[in-house]
Amino acid sequence: MPQSTYITLRQEWATAWQSPRFRWMMRLGASLTIIMLSLFPLFFQIIEKRDGIVVNDRLLDILPPHNVSMGILLIVWSMGALMLVRCIRSPELLMTFIWSYVAVNLCRVLTITLVPLDPPANLIVLADPMSNAFYGAKFVTKDLFFSGHTSAVFLIFLCLPGRTDKAIALTASVLVGILVLVQHIHYTMDVVAAPLFTWLLFVLMQRVLQRYGVIGAGRVVGAEADR
Repeated sequence: MPQSTYITLRQEWATAWQSPRFRWMMRLGASLTIIMLSLFPLFFQIIEKRDGIVVNDRLLDILPPHNVSMGILLIVWSMGALMLVRCIRSPELLMTFIWSYVAVNLCRVLTITLVPLDPPANLIVLADPMSNAFYGAKFVTKDLFFSGHTSAVFLIFLCLPGRTDKAIALTASVLVGILVLVQHIHYTMDVVAAPLFTWLLFVLMQRVLQRYGVIGAGRVVGAEADR
């Protein structure tokens, strides 16, 4: 990293951290994320034990199941790495992502609770060591409505400011949605609903953060917004 870029980043973070409101919201968002992730194992163990509905999904009926776990994980964690790099460069981007991520996951807890589903008959389990560390079980198959992997990558697409980054993230979110269907991890409705819920929650959190004054009204985040 060039010295000038490093100095600029330090100044941006120092300026943001001087705001008591920014510090409070960042600490609260980080705390909620930690609490949420620590409670996920209990939640997923509960929903894994309950009976649900098997959906008649015509697309899955004609789509032969294949194990594409490696492709899904490569895309998801590559996009996560890209998001981490971009967040280091922008306090506002990190703030937006953390609060949107909390909102999306709390909404998933609600929808999964209200819509009990059993997994598709030909499901091939996705072995994700990092995600399973938070799930509290070796494999969780009933966290269905709506798709967590699809929503996570789509949220990254919504948050990223640069045109090139957005194009990459949108392509990645489409590919993840297709691949989780190929592996029969989710029903079609889980994948279709994920971008809609994620977009609504992203817009909501964006407005809340703008109203609270911790991100700018235009939300052009970072120096690479137009690249």
